[in-house]
Formats: sequence, C-alpha cells, structure tokens
Amino acid sequence: MKRIFTEAVLNRRTCYSITNNSPVSNEEIKEIIEFAVLNTPSAFNSQSSRCVLLFGEASQQLWRFVMEALCKIVPKDQFEATEQKINSFSAGYGTVLFFEDNEVIHALQEKFPLYAAYFDSWSDQTAGMLQFTSWTMLENIGLGASLQHYNVLIEASVKKHWDLPQTWKLISQMPFGAPSKDPEEKTFKPIEERVYTFDK
Repeated sequence: MKRIFTEAVLNRRTCYSITNNSPVSNEEIKEIIEFAVLNTPSAFNSQSSRCVLLFGEASQQLWRFVMEALCKIVPKDQFEATEQKINSFSAGYGTVLFFEDNEVIHALQEKFPLYAAYFDSWSDQTAGMLQFTSWTMLENIGLGASLQHYNVLIEASVKKHWDLPQTWKLISQMPFGAPSKDPEEKTFKPIEERVYTFDK
C-alpha cells in the first residue's frame, strides 16, 4: 500500500471506526513510530519528543483511565454519548501516546536565554509534525487513526502506571486500528482564501 507523498497526505483522515485488527505486525508499527521520532525536525535539534506505544490490554487500560476520569466530570444524563466515544477508541488495535520532554526544553532555555520564551512554542510545533508524520504513515499501511487530547485528565495516571518520567508532558493520544468503514467526506474552504502569492 506504499504511496507517493502527496497521496499519503491526501488519504490521511480522522477515522473513528476502528477495529482490534491490524494489517501489519506490532514490530512494523513500532518501526514506523521509531522512524517518525527519529526523522521529525525539532528546533536546535532538541529531539524533545517521546512516544509510548500501547497494544492490547495496555491500550485498553489507557482508555479505562480516560473513562474513569470522565465519569467524575461529565453529567450522568450526557454520559452515554461520551461512553460510546471512548469505547470506540478502546476497540482499536493500539494507541500511541505523544509526549514532549520538559527537561530537554528547560535545558535549552537555560543555554539560550535569548530564545527562552520561544522553546515551548517550538516544542509544540515539533509535536505537531511528529503527530502528523506518525498519523500519515499509519494510514499508509492500512490503519485508521484519530488524534485525541485527554491530557490533563489522565497524565498522572499514565505516568504512574507505566512508570514514565515526571518531566514528560503528555501532548495527545492516537488510537488506531484497521478501519471498519470509510471516514466521512471532507469539505474544504476556498483555497483562494487560505493561500496568497506575491512576487514583489
């Protein structure tokens, strides 16, 4: 299912209907995430991104943490829709957790005080590029995925359960699995309103 770059970008879509199946091995998925981490650019070559790849029971445990946290804040009369949404993520084959290491960022802020105010923003940009690269590459091998952000609700539980460094900041969660149906058709705003060209 290898595609040229433009085809891969075009076909990367948000996919909520995922199954507990994969067209490739866990090792190949791991190699994709490792490739993305190694080759995503970062400011000052900081290499501040970290990933945790969860399969099987580990992935389901992650979404149990989310469900438990949401039970405490979502009104009971609204919880059914929330539960269905989280169950759709839990039904997948696995989940990628994306982090940024604040220890790396703080060290750069101390080393380059002139740019200290910008390193957090640059870290966010690195995280965004890594998420896009990982997402596109997963889709390219036949896996559907989406990007979720339950960070504040689950970060402490995630770090404690998998014994992760406290300096890591949870950025997002990407549940993935073989898609059970095609994503909805995407609509686009006029490109003329989004891209401008000047030659002087």
